[in-house]
Parts: sequence; structure tokens; C-alpha cells
Amino acid sequence: MIYNPQAEQADQHTREAQQLKNLKNLLKKVYSKVPFYKEKFDKAGVKPEDLKTLSDLKYFPFTTKSDLRDTYPLGLAAVPKEEIVEIHCSSGTTGIPVVDAYTRKDLDTWSECMARTYCAAGATSADVLQNAYGYGLFTGGVGAHYGGNKLGMTVIPISSGNTERQINVMRDFGSSVLTCTPSYALYIAEVLKKMNVDRDSLKLRIGCLGAEPWSDNMRREIEEKLKIKAYDIYGLTEITGPGVASECECQSGLHINEDFFYPEIINSETGEVLPYGERGELVFTTLTKEGTPLIRYRTRDITYLYREKCSCGRTTVKMHRLFGRVDDMLIIKGVNVFPAQIEQLLMQIKGLTPNYQIILTRGENHLDDMEIQVEVDEDIFSDETRKLETLKNYIFNSVKSKIGIYAKIKLVEPRSISRSEGKAKRVIDKRVI
Repeated sequence: MIYNPQAEQADQHTREAQQLKNLKNLLKKVYSKVPFYKEKFDKAGVKPEDLKTLSDLKYFPFTTKSDLRDTYPLGLAAVPKEEIVEIHCSSGTTGIPVVDAYTRKDLDTWSECMARTYCAAGATSADVLQNAYGYGLFTGGVGAHYGGNKLGMTVIPISSGNTERQINVMRDFGSSVLTCTPSYALYIAEVLKKMNVDRDSLKLRIGCLGAEPWSDNMRREIEEKLKIKAYDIYGLTEITGPGVASECECQSGLHINEDFFYPEIINSETGEVLPYGERGELVFTTLTKEGTPLIRYRTRDITYLYREKCSCGRTTVKMHRLFGRVDDMLIIKGVNVFPAQIEQLLMQIKGLTPNYQIILTRGENHLDDMEIQVEVDEDIFSDETRKLETLKNYIFNSVKSKIGIYAKIKLVEPRSISRSEGKAKRVIDKRVI
């Protein structure tokens, strides 16, 4: 089922004409109303009227997270404060928070995008949505809630945490759609087993999961343990929150809501725009955002775009599931490594749980060392030492041959790695520079 056929099934000529019209209006608006963008455009030697075609956007400057922090709190607002009806921002744990301000129209757009997300996953107004994203300044909980309301689902705003209660609520109220981070979905499955709750006593059938990169192997693990179909959803605070892109029933890439968000892929080092199919950094321009519109925002997420006929009937461009983030890339003795690569490899090995951590240290020789700590199944952990050593050597050799690095492998007992009710912390960096 498609929530908005006119938008999601538009022909490419019609869609691009509307994108160009919205983009021209957006550039004029930010140039005249946001001093930050006027200064940035002038410095780059471009004016709004220089945009004649969509491809001309490449001449306009990027916006970065540093720009958002430098203009904190509302330096990027394009409307008077009295038109802003809601504000969200990042946690700010690594610095000044980044802010997203919404007008009433922006909230309507956000709700529409999330309604499309649920609809693409097969949800209807007859479903019960268990929203296990955190509420508050974080965009996840509220955005997921708005979309559930828009589609007409019964929404349970349970937020994250208190996992045993989550499962009781699931059972008591017949929750059929779960939305949370993938790592938390796995933890719910773990607690479900610990509580001896019969999975068949639940009505759960759909998972709309996002806010962190996760592998196809992790998807299979979630689907098997929770007996659901798990869909990847994508968004980020700076752009609007969840609802920017999502998978359809085909689970073959995420459809981007192109009528609201214009995507580009760039070479993260040179800024050059890359063609379809080439992997690079994802960049978004918010075509209709009123509160805090962004021009060519560098997400730091790594993926690629492609156009193909999708059997679901949507004609929007797709983005491949995230490979990781530019910021997350680890360089270990000259080799570029993404945590998602390690996860994909580990989850192909029988006897391991999906819980792992990467510990980075720097030795006296000033070289980086990586240790991968991974939990093993209870049956494996209680097995004889020789078998554990064989498993450890197998992981070591797999990492060496498939990723190209020498990593220390440490097998740890079940449930010894701390669980997360939000985004899982996979990398612990103890290096002293």
C-alpha cells in the first residue's frame, strides 16, 4: 500500500520540475532571510538566480554540523520566532547541540513522511504501534509518534527502557508494529526469552528500525528471534528526524521522500558530486522546510543512490543501506575499517551473539591495536576450552582475510557486554595521542 500515490509514484519529469521550483524558492528565501546563508553564498560567489537547473546546485556551498553549532541556538531560523511551534535538538554530548526548529507546516510534513514510512512497511490504521524510541528533545520518539497518529494507528508512547514492561505492554495491548533502534530490538528478543514469554502470544509483525547502521545479518537475526519483518528507516535531527527515507516491502533499499528532501552523493574529500551507483557521503537539501532549512547539508553518512523500477510501485530514488559514517571510519595500521564490516562478518559465524565491542588502544610503539570482544552463546561458552580456542582462531583468521587487519579476539560470556536502550556503543577508543 502507498500512502501518497501522487507524490510517491510521480513520473521523474514532473518530480524534477517541482524540485527545481522548490529549490529556487528555497535559495531566494534563505538568501534574504538567513544572514548566515547570505554571507556564505556571497563568499562562494553565487546568487539564488544562478540556479537554472538541478545540477547547478553543485555550485552552492555545503552546510556542516559545525555551522549548525556556530549558529546555535536559532541562527539558521528562516521565520520569526512566533512561527516556530516546536524545537528539537541533538543530545550535545560531544559539543554544542544542533537545533531543528519546526513551523506548523513542518510538523505536518514530518507526520506525512513517517506515515509513508509505516505504510511502506505494511502498517495500516488497524495496527497498534509500540513506540520504543526516546521522547523529548531527541527527534525519534516524537516523530515516530506523529506518523503513527497521521496513519491512524493506536500509538503506545512507551519510550525506551524498562524492557520487561515493554514486553508485558506488547502482550496486553496487542502491539503489532515496533519502532526502536535495531540493537534494542535484539535486546527485547533476549529479554523475551529470559522471561519465558511465548513469542506466539504476541501480535508483533512489523519492525521499523533505525537511528544506527545495522547489517543484513543483524536484520535476519532480529526477524528470526522476534518473528517479524524488519524494515530499515532513516532520518537525522538536522534534516527533520526520522522519515527522510525508508524501505518498502521489497527490503531492497530505502526510498527517499524526494518531494521534501533533495539528495546528492559527494566525494567526502573533494566535495565532487558523484553519479548514481557510486559510494560516497550523503548530502541533503530540505526543499520545503520553513523553520530551519538547510542547503547541501553534509550528513557524514556513507551510501550510494540508484534508480530502478521497484515492484512496490514507488518511483522515488533509493539509497543503499548505510555502510557507516565518515566519522566512524577507523584507520588501523593503514587499513580503513567500518564497524559495520566487522558486525557483518561476526554475525555470519555460528555460536556468537549479536553483541560485540571494538576496543582501540595505542601501544608503546605508537601503533594502533584493535581488540574485538564478542559474546558467545551459552552452549558454546560452557564448552571445552579447546573448542573456544578454535572458534577464537577462526574469527581471527576471518577478520584478517576478509577485512585485512590483525585484531585481538576476546570471547566473553553471555550478557557481559552492556546493553543499550538507544544507540549501541560499538567502539571504545582508549588511544592516547
